[in-house]
Amino acid sequence: MRILCLFFIATLAPLFVNAQEIAVLEYGGGGDWYSNPTALPNLIQFCNQQINTTMERKPQTVAPGSVDIYDYPFVHMTGHGNVFFSSEEAENLRNYLLSGGFLHIDDNYGMDQYLRKELVKVFPDKELKELPGNHPLFSIAFPFPKGLPKIHEHDRGRPQAFGIEHEGRLLLLYTFESDLGDGWENPEIHNDPADVRQKALQMGANIIKYAFEN
Repeated sequence: MRILCLFFIATLAPLFVNAQEIAVLEYGGGGDWYSNPTALPNLIQFCNQQINTTMERKPQTVAPGSVDIYDYPFVHMTGHGNVFFSSEEAENLRNYLLSGGFLHIDDNYGMDQYLRKELVKVFPDKELKELPGNHPLFSIAFPFPKGLPKIHEHDRGRPQAFGIEHEGRLLLLYTFESDLGDGWENPEIHNDPADVRQKALQMGANIIKYAFEN
């Protein structure tokens, strides 16, 4: 498996560097990886209109252990419950990220306790660190001088953006106590005010632009 993953790093990674497509991570463990079905199509439409991306409206799904993950420069992960990566999946995710891929994890509420232990499998020698408010992620397209916006109240905690970096590159972003995905969904689903949805979409566009350009 290790040899196969290294082969794909060497041969396929350059193919997705300039691609503008994203995929949803179909992980195991029983969590609802498929939640917020209208979120990414709406974010993609917003990005195509506002930051000149050319993404297909309907994102594909990809498994963490699949070689197909190397086709996508950006992978999105969300859900409410349990998350589980096998050792092979964790290795494949690690190799994907180190080869230039980007993973955005958005806690839809309830996945935090499960996610953190699984990320140790992916990067046993790295820790999630909170991004400072002056990180380029918060200003690359739309300004967020206070950092990650609060979209939905869950435990009344402050919104936090955590990251894992390697050699100065942010390769994994974990947004917590914000629930951006709910803000990306169709307006009638959560009845969020227009300004709240706008903030969620703008922050999502920042994430997409940052991932594609760094």
